[in-house]
Amino acid sequence: MFGQALYLAQVGRKHPDAKPLTGIEGGVLEVVEDFNKNTYRAVYKVQLGDVVYVLHVFQKKSKSGKATPKPDLELIKSRLKLAKQDHERRTKAKGKP
Repeated sequence: MFGQALYLAQVGRKHPDAKPLTGIEGGVLEVVEDFNKNTYRAVYKVQLGDVVYVLHVFQKKSKSGKATPKPDLELIKSRLKLAKQDHERRTKAKGKP
């Protein structure tokens, strides 16, 4: 499902199971998939021009609750900041003659 969700994001659509990640600014989505009795999440940002930034993919290990573990949330925030910087660099590079 992750590949399908990312493909749809690239073509400007949203996977039916993609949901906004709580605790992060708008435009950051996550998809959750169960496989072999484990739960995996993929988190990505879709509103930075025409680029889809995959911020984090991880196995959720907590047995209780649906909340994203704090270390993963901090990593996502850090990578989102880097994605914005990368997007800004790309935008400036395109604007140069």
